[in-house]
Amino acid sequence: MRELSFVEGDATDPAGAGPRILAHVCNDIGAWGRGIVQSISRRWPEPEREFRRWSAEPAFRLGAVQLVPVAPELWVANMVGQHGIMSRRGLRTRTGYEPGAGPPVRYEAIRECLGALVTHAEAHHASVHMPRIGCGLAGGSWELVEPLILETLGAHDIPTTVYDLPG
Repeated sequence: MRELSFVEGDATDPAGAGPRILAHVCNDIGAWGRGIVQSISRRWPEPEREFRRWSAEPAFRLGAVQLVPVAPELWVANMVGQHGIMSRRGLRTRTGYEPGAGPPVRYEAIRECLGALVTHAEAHHASVHMPRIGCGLAGGSWELVEPLILETLGAHDIPTTVYDLPG
């Protein structure tokens, strides 16, 4: 089993050469605009455009992954691992607000996304680069997310780097 590498830096500027996939967690309501997606959109317009298009399709659901090419040998993986988004009124979903519903992270959906990401990484002979997925706006716990990454990407010997922003 391959261990994770941790670096200080920007996940939207993935280190190294060769095929690389930048993975991040998205919500299941089609909202885009906070967290790492701001940096992604500043670098490349395609992931946001494709995510918004995809969010209207039947295939868009928790656990799904969309791989968007942004440069030669570089893809952004939009992984739907978050149910709704947090707001002042509570959890906002496609059907309304759920006050007191808890954080939007969905660990089983993240596990499913990572399983699909294994297939993509193997097909492209790519390394995977990510922030601490599911632990920012989604409200997840790294102690629960890290084992999911190790059980999927790590178990398939896929080089994976986790980025923490400086400071």
